[in-house]
Amino acid sequence: MTDREGKGLRRRPRTPEQCFSTEDLRRVARRRLPAPIFHYIDGGADDEVSLRRNTLAFDDYDLLANCLADVSIINTGTTLLGRRIGVPFIIAPTGMSRLFHHDAELAVARAAARLETFYSLSTLGSTSLEEVAAASEGPKIFQIYVLKDRELTRELVIRCKAAGYDALCLTIDTPVAGNRERDRTTGMAMPPRFTLKSFLSFAMRPRWALNLLLHPGFELANVAHRVGALSDSLVSVIDYVNSQMDRSLNWNDVEWLASEWSGPLILKGVQSVRDAERAIGSGISALMLSNHGGRQLDGAIAPIDLVREVRAAVGDRLELILDGGVRRGTHVLKALALGADACSIGRPYLYGLAAGGERGVDRALSILKTEVERDLALIGCRSVKELNSHHVRHRGRR
Repeated sequence: MTDREGKGLRRRPRTPEQCFSTEDLRRVARRRLPAPIFHYIDGGADDEVSLRRNTLAFDDYDLLANCLADVSIINTGTTLLGRRIGVPFIIAPTGMSRLFHHDAELAVARAAARLETFYSLSTLGSTSLEEVAAASEGPKIFQIYVLKDRELTRELVIRCKAAGYDALCLTIDTPVAGNRERDRTTGMAMPPRFTLKSFLSFAMRPRWALNLLLHPGFELANVAHRVGALSDSLVSVIDYVNSQMDRSLNWNDVEWLASEWSGPLILKGVQSVRDAERAIGSGISALMLSNHGGRQLDGAIAPIDLVREVRAAVGDRLELILDGGVRRGTHVLKALALGADACSIGRPYLYGLAAGGERGVDRALSILKTEVERDLALIGCRSVKELNSHHVRHRGRR
């Protein structure tokens, strides 16, 4: 098929049920969200090189199929952080899901539970960790920062223990916020407000604007009680993050958090073999190879390009989770074949949430699970555990 023919077949789905791929859900989300909100999901830092490379880098790896294998039964389940999960991917923590749909974090948590996989709630979520725990019996992770206010961090740990969270995920790649120029261009602010610059964009999305009026409730629910500035509607997300992120964060803080938590701890934002090796013995259970979805340091290495080297460096002493750029089932298989234990997805389920609330998230997760099942059969594996380095090859390393 030529490029011209492919463009002629570009679909225009209008509901989650009409979507066949993550890209379809993205198109629906774009039509339903005001520009500042859509670009908040979709954008990255600076020139967005890392944002693009996170996905494009998967194309540098070819899958090698084994034919004549009995694939009459496919098992997509695996074990991560001591829990059996139904698929080899988990739900990444993303801030302020209320921006994208009034169903917010609860919709995503319930969808993840139905798929029997981990839901990760962000410290900067718009739903409290207790509400999420009450709404979902599935496995749960709480994403945490070691903030300047250490007592707030300690309080969050105590609350997670009381609510029955399975693991913590410490984000370490945000000493300052990245330069997200799309947000500046569109006038993105939190909570969203109607300005001369953004009025037309909001007016063109009346369904979203109506839901904003019917379901206001914009707050950072897990920290609002401790940070009075959050009540000021002029405070932007970027200003808040900058005010709380601690530039003095170091390995001693990782060890401190591990001792406070005394449970499975993921280190999110590792971008080098050197840091992966340093993490051994720090009290963590898993590394999340991530450049924050291309939203922090532009030009950072694509996580898929780190997997093989990090696995070789840490052996089986730490679990590895790839976070960034996953849009297809084949991406998941490539990551696992290179040595990852699981993948983490963010934008795919956010597009689904924006496209149709809880049913949109269900659709996003179902699409990815179905692709993983199909691709396992096509590569000749009955389960994700059968994937190994023989199933993948870098095009430049023959």
